Order: sequence, then structure tokens, then C-alpha cells
Amino acid sequence: MLSPFTAVPSTIGFKSGTSLDESPETLSKTRLAVAAAKQGDQQALRYLYVSYSSNVFGYVRSILQDEHEAEDVTQLVFTKLMTAINKYDDRGVPFFAWLLRMARNLAIDHLRARRATPVETLFDPDQSCGADLDRPQTVRDALGTLTEEQREVIILRHVYGLSPAEIAERMGRSEGSIHGLHHRGRRALRDELVRLESSPFTKGSSRHAAT
Repeated sequence: MLSPFTAVPSTIGFKSGTSLDESPETLSKTRLAVAAAKQGDQQALRYLYVSYSSNVFGYVRSILQDEHEAEDVTQLVFTKLMTAINKYDDRGVPFFAWLLRMARNLAIDHLRARRATPVETLFDPDQSCGADLDRPQTVRDALGTLTEEQREVIILRHVYGLSPAEIAERMGRSEGSIHGLHHRGRRALRDELVRLESSPFTKGSSRHAAT
């Protein structure tokens, strides 16, 4: 049977300040889309994405205060929706309110993960220097000198907490190549921090300074 939502565009960009259409016609179509999505209708899920993704993005961005991270979390919301939608039960709670609650939970989880991964995890624990933690701009500048792939691996590994296997799948590379990019990226980052006089303190560098 042909889905009534097949005319929905396949992709949509996030827009700032998008108003929410709460007309009776739209709310009725949303209820139909939710019911169809629960039956596995992919076009219905796409309709919900097109209808609400920009509003979710604006809400998530207000929490994270970062546009790029908000885009990632918004995509995660609708990825999770594919399986979570069966948990939605319309008992006086509008679908969009339920969707925002899920978006808020994922955004808060993202904030907690970001705060739980300090800058010193880029280095060996016994080599970290407290002064580096007070210089986030220096670390950002040093990250900017890495190759695009090295920087992506470092950020995915130490900021988002992904495993090498997960990074490999995301970047379409082998796990071995991810380990190589991670090793070279860490070394290059450390060298650049040395150049910026913001490197972790090590016994080796102490002996060198003493000679």
C-alpha cells in the first residue's frame, strides 16, 4: 500500500526561528504519521523529521549553545525516534512535547559527557600539567594545526568518547588506521603545545631543561 506521506521531501536543512504549526489539520496529520511510523512506515518517520527537526534543533541549540553540537544531537534524536516512537502513547501529551522531552534528555546527556571528559585525557595522566587546563584557547589553537582526519579522531575519541571501532565505522576507515591517526594526532598535538609553551610536564623535558 502506498504511504500517504510519500510526497514529503527526503531531506531538509535545519532553520533558525522556525515557528511550530499547531493547526488542527497539522496535528491530525501528525497523529496519522505517528501511527503509521509505529507500523514501520519510513515515509511517515521522514514526515515527522521534516515537520519537527528544525524546532528540535532550535531547542537543543538553546541548551548546548553550540550550533554544530546541536546538529549532531538533533540527528541523534531522530535516529533514536525510529525505535522509541513505539513508546509514545497519546494520553493528553502532544507528540511534539514528548519529542522535546526526549531531545532535552539527550542534550543533557551530551552536556554531561562533554563536561566529564577533561582536556587532560588527551595526555597520559602522570604527564598532565594543571596549567594546560586553564588554557582552552591554546588547546583549540593546537588542535587547529592537526590534519582534518587527525583532529576528527582526537575530538571523537576524547570529546565524544567514541571507541576506535565506533570512529572507524563513522569515518569509513579500518580500526588500525584510526589507531594510527590517533597516535600521530596526539603526538602532533603534544609537539604543538610544546611550541606554544603549554606542554604537559615530563621527566624527560625536565632533564633536558636542566642540562
